Amino acid sequence: MPLSNSQYDAIMRGYQQQQLKNRHQLEERVQEVYRRIPVMKELEDSISTRAVESARRLLGGDKKALEDLREEIADLREQKAILLQSAGFPVDYMETHYRCKDCQDTGYRQGKKCHCFRQAEMKYLYAQSNIEEIIAKENFSTFSFDYFDDARKIPVLDKTVKEYMVQVVDTCRRFVDEFSEKHGNLLFTGPTGVGKTFLTNCIAKALIDRYYSVIYLPANDLFQVFSRNRFDYDSEDDIRGMYQHILECDLLIIDDLGTELNNSFTSSQLFYCINERMNMSRSTIISTNHPINELRDRYTERVTSRIISKYTVIPLYGDDIRIRKKAKRFD
Repeated sequence: MPLSNSQYDAIMRGYQQQQLKNRHQLEERVQEVYRRIPVMKELEDSISTRAVESARRLLGGDKKALEDLREEIADLREQKAILLQSAGFPVDYMETHYRCKDCQDTGYRQGKKCHCFRQAEMKYLYAQSNIEEIIAKENFSTFSFDYFDDARKIPVLDKTVKEYMVQVVDTCRRFVDEFSEKHGNLLFTGPTGVGKTFLTNCIAKALIDRYYSVIYLPANDLFQVFSRNRFDYDSEDDIRGMYQHILECDLLIIDDLGTELNNSFTSSQLFYCINERMNMSRSTIISTNHPINELRDRYTERVTSRIISKYTVIPLYGDDIRIRKKAKRFD
């Protein structure tokens, strides 16, 4: 679900508080320098005085004033840098240190929401869908191979489910490590309870920790956003914004594809979504209970052909892990 007005205001208050913190920290650093290097105050005052004098000269018609000012300011700043370094301070110690240099902690860059704002926005979206709570429990650190069958072999692979899952997890980790270069896409298929959603949560957590924007949506919710964006002419800007987030975020996770009401609209929107994201080099992960042939029947040849040609298809096998977990508790 998109942000409410109160959530947007909460994000902006965070930026305002950061700006106040930046100013306070700058004042403390400046006073520290003045105590350690008393002559720095005189140098700073000199820079201000020269600027005022040059402004007066410019107003008086002296065209050379600006050039002279630039030379004098450059010389004074060089002196300032030498003094700071000689006292063990970084050269930028008396400048504002921004948490986000791109937007200078305003939340906006060139009239558009900065990537750091989008990241804060994503966190609110996760909170609404409970994904933050879920990925705290379901991630690579908590993934266990103990619940996968290590006795029977999968006939087509000649490996046990446990052996195969070691290979799958390694593929998922490589997907994360190569994310910025390859912009890959994954399709997890398999019956309920074999670990599809858990694996997507692992990937989501790893990428969020690397400051990528990730949107997780069950298929029903995804197509609800598409429907409202297309047919609800009175829909709020938040819906249109969410629609753009879906197309533009670094990683879109579509969970349980095939559980939504299927019709020509969902098929066309699914194709547009995956195709548009590919054109923008944005990654998508889809999980579904349906094998490829059933997806072809549900979403047309065009959709499945696009997925098969551009996605790494990872079929999962085995019994329902939740049942095996319960059985182990009673062992």
